[in-house]
Amino acid sequence: MKKPGSPALYTRQTQIGCIGLAERDGVIIELALRAKPATKSLLEPEVIRQAFAQVAEYLAGRRKSFDLPLHAEGTPFMRRVWDELRRIPYGETRSYKDIAAAIGRPGAMRAVGMANNRNPIALIIPCHRVIGADGSLVGFGGGLDLKRRLLELEAGGAHLPLWRA
Repeated sequence: MKKPGSPALYTRQTQIGCIGLAERDGVIIELALRAKPATKSLLEPEVIRQAFAQVAEYLAGRRKSFDLPLHAEGTPFMRRVWDELRRIPYGETRSYKDIAAAIGRPGAMRAVGMANNRNPIALIIPCHRVIGADGSLVGFGGGLDLKRRLLELEAGGAHLPLWRA
């Protein structure tokens, strides 16, 4: 639930259900999976229109990276984890252990998992590309079925069939 005075959450239906985007000062600060549709229509700022367009291109298999101004609020540790997530190439995965080692904290797998869980800009900061050390699909706010489908999209490059959460 948004706090009073929080930026508006702009929502759209997509192949993966309703998603929400928020911006502050022309910078994307949130992408919410499984958002509740907005009850009233709001005039979307240009950065929100661009973000929805890029998400649509990604879900159609036509975009492999996002080119948007982002600001994810969190602790310095969380921001290091999120920066590392953005370095995971399209179509590839890393384990929590891999991320912990990459940021110089090899024993911090659980903390990496918590930072991953708190990612405020899911999909654009690709937390869905993080898997268990044994290759299992674990921990995704959009649900494991969606995580599997996003990884399949990236592995095959085909668009996602119409599907609503």
